[in-house]
Amino acid sequence: MSAHEPLVFSGMQPTGNLHLGNYLGAIRNWLKLQQQYRCIYCVVDMHAITVDHDPKALAQATREVTAAYIASGIDPKRSIIFNQSQVTAHAELAWIFNCVARVGWLNRMTQFKEKAGKNSEKMSVGLYTYPVLMAADILAYRATHVPVGDDQKQHVELARDIAQKFNNDFGVADFFPQPEPIITGPATRVMSLRDGTAKMSKSDASDNSRINLTDDADTIAQKFRKAKTDPLPLPEAEAELKARPEADNLISIYAAFAEKGKQAVLDEFKGAQFSTFKGALSELVVARLSPIAGEMRRLLGDPAEIDRILHKGAEQARAIAAPVMAEVRRVVGFVS
Repeated sequence: MSAHEPLVFSGMQPTGNLHLGNYLGAIRNWLKLQQQYRCIYCVVDMHAITVDHDPKALAQATREVTAAYIASGIDPKRSIIFNQSQVTAHAELAWIFNCVARVGWLNRMTQFKEKAGKNSEKMSVGLYTYPVLMAADILAYRATHVPVGDDQKQHVELARDIAQKFNNDFGVADFFPQPEPIITGPATRVMSLRDGTAKMSKSDASDNSRINLTDDADTIAQKFRKAKTDPLPLPEAEAELKARPEADNLISIYAAFAEKGKQAVLDEFKGAQFSTFKGALSELVVARLSPIAGEMRRLLGDPAEIDRILHKGAEQARAIAAPVMAEVRRVVGFVS
């Protein structure tokens, strides 16, 4: 049993428009966690520069992601919200962890292989060591719980390995906790509206593949109407969805917003044509997302207020990380 006080840490990259997958797969679960735990929610802008980027676009995207957090219900009075680059502990601890982690561990990280493909030698060192920085993000605050998608679970496992090796190498038993990944709720992995076998992504060339949090009602309805489906009516049993990825995706989205199981949704719509179901789905999603889009527009109209929230959050984050880093420096042998 860990002696560490429960603390949640998670973050999101400021790269392009946030979409339905970000909301259902991450932000909505964060809202529930902030009711139960101390929470730190970061905009991970240092991760965003591991690939080519536009500096002006990065600054704007950082504010947009912050606005999405707040508009969705993340309360800066209850949870700490800040951008990663304002707290130097992330970079400092990442370097120390680079000297603790093993090359073999990083070679096993599947996400780097997926992103780099055949061009691994042309990728930045930062993209390769991305999981080490993620470990530092978590452990600078000695966070105990990390809400992540399935594709990031391996990185949390690496953070556990790094924490254990640091503790063992420097004889500081249980100094860093073993963070636990939290993967909760339906529709944690929302798929593309154009291909039910591919994850919904900000980087997809087709805007019709995703529902952006800033899309208006007409755009949402149009994208669902155009969403790829098969010619069959909706099935009666959930098991039948396994062979129908596009149908499964749309049913999953409806279930998540309606807070029902997929079978309960099928009980309501079984035998219906997709044209009917897509209309109901659009109405449900618009009702939930329209208030978020409106609040995001209001917040983005006052960037100074967003910056104030980020600065205050960074001060709070630095206060938590400072004693952790002081002890890390001492046990490593740095003279301060």
